Amino acid sequence: MDLVLPRPCPGCGGPGPWCDGCDATLRGRPRRVRVPEAVSGLPPVWALSRYADPVRSAIVAGKERDRRDLPAHLGVALGRGIARLLLMQLLDEPCWLVPAPSRRAAARSRGGDPVMSMARAAARQLAGEGRRAGVAPCLVTAGAARDSVGLDAAQRAANLGGRVRWRLAGAPPDGAVVVLVDDVLTTGATAAAACRALQRRGLEVGGVLVLAAVPPWVSAR
Repeated sequence: MDLVLPRPCPGCGGPGPWCDGCDATLRGRPRRVRVPEAVSGLPPVWALSRYADPVRSAIVAGKERDRRDLPAHLGVALGRGIARLLLMQLLDEPCWLVPAPSRRAAARSRGGDPVMSMARAAARQLAGEGRRAGVAPCLVTAGAARDSVGLDAAQRAANLGGRVRWRLAGAPPDGAVVVLVDDVLTTGATAAAACRALQRRGLEVGGVLVLAAVPPWVSAR
């Protein structure tokens, strides 16, 4: 069916699955995000765009509207962003990407974990550019956690408290510096819980990179 009736670009409705014009919104340099004051202990957080269309529509379509083709395309943008941070010497190689954890039930309902798909596509993009990179799916969220949609900052933090767990099978090599990757940063609660879980295991978190952020940039420049 996709060959006969190709799915349109979710950002503009044009020829898809993710057109060059909409992809251009993710090609700028990663920008530092002003993390909410309620969240502490985070490493540098960068985003490729604000959480607005067309990126917002692509993220929502990939997570909630059965567009399983989109996360890989968006992951390429994450890979380009990490390559830019490596070039700016803000991250170090080898670069181990840790997908932000999601609930297993949510992943099953979506036919897979979109952030995991993004991380794998990002690693392939980096490898294609000659960069040393890998994916370390070492975090999971316990099933008791609720879906975070509609929760405020305090509720999100309470919802995740103690529920981001270590998964030995997906661990990076000993001594690795890791980068947490996600699709959206809203309150920062998920990123903070994930970074604490990694740091408890003695891992250094070099930074967090997301496709889009709700909080403003650190600087307008």
